[in-house]
Amino acid sequence: MGFFDFLSEDIAIDLGTANTLIVHNGKVVVDSPSIVARNRTTGKIIAVGKEAAMMQGKTHENIKTIRPLKDGVIADFDASEKMISMFIKEIPALKKRLFTPSLRMVICIPSGITEVEMRAVKDSAERVNGKEVYLIHEPMAAAIGIGVDIMQPKGNMIVDIGGGTTEIAVIALGGIVCDRSVKIAGDVFTNDIVYYMRTQHNLYVGERTAEKIKIQIGAATEDLEVPPEEMSVQGRDLIKGRPKEVKISYREIAKALDKSILRVEDAVMETLSQTPPELAADIYNTGIYLAGGGSMLRGLDKRLSQKTDLPVYIAEDPLRAVVRGTGLTLKNLDKYKTVLAG
Repeated sequence: MGFFDFLSEDIAIDLGTANTLIVHNGKVVVDSPSIVARNRTTGKIIAVGKEAAMMQGKTHENIKTIRPLKDGVIADFDASEKMISMFIKEIPALKKRLFTPSLRMVICIPSGITEVEMRAVKDSAERVNGKEVYLIHEPMAAAIGIGVDIMQPKGNMIVDIGGGTTEIAVIALGGIVCDRSVKIAGDVFTNDIVYYMRTQHNLYVGERTAEKIKIQIGAATEDLEVPPEEMSVQGRDLIKGRPKEVKISYREIAKALDKSILRVEDAVMETLSQTPPELAADIYNTGIYLAGGGSMLRGLDKRLSQKTDLPVYIAEDPLRAVVRGTGLTLKNLDKYKTVLAG
């Protein structure tokens, strides 16, 4: 530390399939959908984040909206790099700078990621002026963000349901003892709703509408204590070809999502079955922690609790648990050095 301090900045990034969040100076300064809009003729990026999300499903042939991350990893290298770069430029404190400072970053990655995919994330970060780039596994960041003391010789189970992957991990002594990464998460739930509307109501709805249905009346079980009201959904009639509207209830969405949630439950049970007995005893006492946007699905905690016979807790502000943990890791790099991957 010294004279060149002002030339570098610390940022923590949760690079998600659905949303990208950035923490700078302990505050979440960017929280945007991970979507990019590109002009097909010139190849230029014309919008990122919220602006690009508004265009989704409404573009003409010259504009294409891309989600650069698929299943938690970079699918479109060029678009993801431009997206990260544009998000970093949106950080209020960096906007005032004449030149981009060198960055020290901690970036979140799924636990099932391969060496090649890790390299791709690192390369992307280095290209946007990342001088020191550290990676941390999502369940680990979620545990730190929830407030779990991960360094203790005590088992904690984290289930992080994001947009592209559901990360399930048992953590003890600052390491992941056993984990599962399944590609069943928010995006699959959205696709389930699109499919259900087509097959049951002959109504063709777009991804954005399905996402809205999931947030407004999405449920994991049919017996909710406080059920949401019915919702009107507009789309295209598949038989007559004209726009139409139908009313749907949360019970229908619970049916639509049932198969996918069963697969998440199975993955949780499988992880529990691989847990060493001493840690299983700890988990019996501490329960399971849920994080990520998918954990906000009504009744999911109840359903998992019934399946596992364990108490299930949802993190406060589950959408930001991972980025909060990434930010805390960045703040206390020396303490968490052993937790970092690659």
